Amino acid sequence: MSQVPKKHSIASVLPGSIAGELGIEPGDRLVSVNGEPVGDIFDYRYMTNEEYLTIEIEKADGEIWEVEIEKEFEEDLGMEFSQSLMDAYRSCSNRCIFCFIDQMPPGMRSTLYFKDDDSRLSFLQGNYVTLTNMSDKDLDRIIQYRMEPVNISFQAMNPELRCRMLRNRFAGESLKKARRLYEAGIRMNGQIVLCKGYNDGDELDRSIRELADYAPVLESLSVVPVGLTRFRDGLEPLEPFTREDARQVLSLIHDWQHRMLKRCGLHFVHASDEWYILAGEPLPPEENYDGYLQLENGVGMLRLQETEFYEALERAVPDERQVRATIATGALAAPFLQRYMKDLQSRYPGVQAEVRSIRNDFFGEQITVSGLITGRDLTAQLSGTELGEKLLLPCNMLRDQEDVFLDDVTTGELSERLGVPVVIVEEGGAALLEAVLNPPAGNKRKRRQTYEQTGGGDRRAAECGQIDPV
Repeated sequence: MSQVPKKHSIASVLPGSIAGELGIEPGDRLVSVNGEPVGDIFDYRYMTNEEYLTIEIEKADGEIWEVEIEKEFEEDLGMEFSQSLMDAYRSCSNRCIFCFIDQMPPGMRSTLYFKDDDSRLSFLQGNYVTLTNMSDKDLDRIIQYRMEPVNISFQAMNPELRCRMLRNRFAGESLKKARRLYEAGIRMNGQIVLCKGYNDGDELDRSIRELADYAPVLESLSVVPVGLTRFRDGLEPLEPFTREDARQVLSLIHDWQHRMLKRCGLHFVHASDEWYILAGEPLPPEENYDGYLQLENGVGMLRLQETEFYEALERAVPDERQVRATIATGALAAPFLQRYMKDLQSRYPGVQAEVRSIRNDFFGEQITVSGLITGRDLTAQLSGTELGEKLLLPCNMLRDQEDVFLDDVTTGELSERLGVPVVIVEEGGAALLEAVLNPPAGNKRKRRQTYEQTGGGDRRAAECGQIDPV
């Protein structure tokens, strides 16, 4: 019995788009493109690239429209669908020893506990995938459609060790899929979540050595430390890294960077910002980041923010304005922001912005990034203190396009509890400077997309997201 072709409900139509000019409306359904059914977003993106199309639309009243379209190559039609993948999300089949979601407390939003491992999200949103959930058909389509880059969580190139860390007996075999992507010339980025006593030391050296053979098709490889919360009862015992551990990790990475720079003109392997802070070593210069290929993994975010902040400060015209504000952030970034604010005051004597490092009581003190700070920790540690005329918070504390923290406290509730306007700071050093100097202009709710299954570097609870330097 043949399957009934999917009909994809249209959630919105972009104003001025091709779909909008054709009279396509939210609630209509896409039936086919060039007479072929559309399985998911991969198919849709590929099938609608052409200059000449015929699409079939089912209107809300059941009427069928057959629409011929002439457009520019790869020009978007302007339709957004009720399901972003035009298909169900694929859940993760691994039980990784480092998974951040397994370290979350009960009673949070159900969406925060869903583990996806979907290759389509790697292309669309930059999520990292383990390859264990990728079928041969998926590989064929990625290669055929040139859906790149593909972001891969390698963790270890030792097949047996990878099976152990992912707790999936197919995890070692799935590494062959990366080889196939490499041979097809599909651009990739990789990451290794480092777990002490598992994939560090000689195993890390082996992984970098074997993955270096994929460069420059594998454009970059990041190494991030595992994030450990206080909710690990019943899970695999994992230890935090020490300062000496961090120095050894950086020594190995720097050695490989030197080799790779000679071999292919790229530093290739990068340490996330946490390693430098834990080791007490200075951040690398901007040129060492190869164009910031892994910002979302916390690689170079502090360096980029610092560069942008001081460039904006240099352009700013000093004046006598009076500002009193508080910036709340995680322990990771606090020392950097304190230095920025001290230098800012040398140009703007009337500007006082106190940086408050928020201890993460919710997840545990080992979690030091701002993206995992909750509304209740902000409330507890800032209540009863003088905050000035505004409280500045980084946008990564909130869900994308929402004013809600991980624990469902809203920015409005926080503002009411603390008795001060809350200003959400967009990404980048220039945005930080503007937010400090200027009056509140309404909350921003922009946030970088989180990555799935990284588990490292105190990743945000919603699928272990990125570090924002603010």
